[in-house]
Amino acid sequence: MATLLHIDSSLQPAGVSASRAVTDAFRRAWLEQHPDGTVVHRDLAASPVPHLTGEAYTAESTDPARHTPGEAAAFAERLVLIEELERADAVVIGAPMYNYTIPSTLKAWLDSVILFGRTAGETPSAKGTPVTVVASRGGSYAPGTPRESFEYVRNYLAAVLTEALGLDVDFIVPELTMAPHNPALAPFLHLFEESRARALDEAASKAKALADRHAA
Repeated sequence: MATLLHIDSSLQPAGVSASRAVTDAFRRAWLEQHPDGTVVHRDLAASPVPHLTGEAYTAESTDPARHTPGEAAAFAERLVLIEELERADAVVIGAPMYNYTIPSTLKAWLDSVILFGRTAGETPSAKGTPVTVVASRGGSYAPGTPRESFEYVRNYLAAVLTEALGLDVDFIVPELTMAPHNPALAPFLHLFEESRARALDEAASKAKALADRHAA
C-alpha cells in the first residue's frame, strides 16, 4: 500500500494559504490514483516540531545505551519523523517564502530528519524518494526579475533535499500570491491567477505521474 508524506508549513489556514491549496490538490490527485493508500499529514504550523536541542544533537553521536533520559526522549522524537520519511513512497511539502526563506518550522523538521549515517551521508536511507515542493511566494523571484537574488527557498531546499538526503526533488512555484491583498501588486493580479491555475494543474499532473511511476 502506497504512502504519501504530506507536509504543510504555512501559517495561513486552508482556504487562505496558496501553498496549502496546491499541496491539497496534489494529495487529492494522488489519492485518486491510490484509493487504498495512506497519507501521513504533518501540519507544522498547527503542531510544530521542536527545534533541535543540544540533547537531540548530541544523542545522534552517542551510544543509545549511554543516552541520558533527555537525550533518549529527544532522539525518539527525531526517529518518529525519520521513519515517516523512510516509509514514504512520495512526499509533498508546502514551503511558502517568509522573509526570503523557508518557515522556521520547516527548518526544524529538516534539522530533525537529517541524521548523518542514516538519512544523510554516503547511503541515505530515503535516497530516490520523489519529493514535490510547493514553493509559493508573495512576489516574483524568477530569473530576470529584480528580486531574483533574494530567492533562498528553492535554492536552499534543492541543495538540502538533494545533496543531504538524496531525494528526487521537483518544484511547483506559485508566485505573486499577495497580488489579491496588496494594492501595489494589483497590476499583476492576472499573473497571479495564471500562476495559481498552472500550479494546481501541475500538482494534479505530477501526482498522477508519480502514481504511474510507482505502479510501473
